[in-house]
Amino acid sequence: MGTGNWSHVTEFIILGFPHFQGVQIYLFFLLLSIYLTTILGNLLIFLVVYLDSRLHTPMYRFVSILSFLELGYTAATIPKMLANLLSEKKTISFSGCLLQIYFFHSLGATECYLLTAMAYDRYLAICRPLHYPTLMTQSLCIKIAIGCWLGGLAGPVVEISLVSRLPFCGPNHIQHIFCDFPPVLSLACTDTSVNVLVDFIINSCKILATFLLILSSYLQIIRTVLKIPSAAGKKKAFSTCASHLTVVLIFYGSILFMYVRLKKSYSLDYDRALAVVYSVITPFLNPFIYSLRNKEIKEALKRQLMRTGILR
Repeated sequence: MGTGNWSHVTEFIILGFPHFQGVQIYLFFLLLSIYLTTILGNLLIFLVVYLDSRLHTPMYRFVSILSFLELGYTAATIPKMLANLLSEKKTISFSGCLLQIYFFHSLGATECYLLTAMAYDRYLAICRPLHYPTLMTQSLCIKIAIGCWLGGLAGPVVEISLVSRLPFCGPNHIQHIFCDFPPVLSLACTDTSVNVLVDFIINSCKILATFLLILSSYLQIIRTVLKIPSAAGKKKAFSTCASHLTVVLIFYGSILFMYVRLKKSYSLDYDRALAVVYSVITPFLNPFIYSLRNKEIKEALKRQLMRTGILR
């Protein structure tokens, strides 16, 4: 029987948070407040870096690109999650589901590459300070950023292509808070071991490789910082890395357990909890991590507020 004769599902039902049916409206307002704060915080950092010439350095350009990226990353999933919390009919079309998976994974991959580039930037700044201005030029910074975006956008194409060819003949209930590879694969009417293996290989190369590169950069940074004789010098060197390292640990700490595995799922609640961390919590925390722990961004924000007359 041909695959075309098997594929009867034209839409999926996203179950979301089935254990919180009685408090959906409260979850809606909580998620809405988090989303609006995420948009405002990341947009604020992006604009502050763009408007303040003192922050036109590779490190802060990468921070502003990350903030801009988070706007798209959250837009791929959270608006639909908000709509589902208010709607009785929590449906999404088959093509819409694939598009959500594509944008979520492509922007997620871009974030992996961008965090790696930021770690390399910190490595050059701390381990090779005399050569840093000639190595990490504005031109190279732009090229790296473009490479991160192109690599991320091309990342999920193979996986999406394979999923689009699978037969789906029912049931169509996605046991997750948004469309993603593991829950969608579990609904296919055929063996998906090839898809799971391909996902594992691609995610291992994408997630593990970038994480190991970041780890390698920070091992070199730690070795260099420990050789600095003064405590003040060590503190200053570590302070330039603290924000980035915090974001890396939160982001990678969740996606490593979610995507670098051969099993489709550990448990539904486990997967939902991890998904909330990397799709909602991490983008929400990023502006606070970079603004509250970064003296330059706080001072730049204050200058902009004074320039507009909000602060005097």
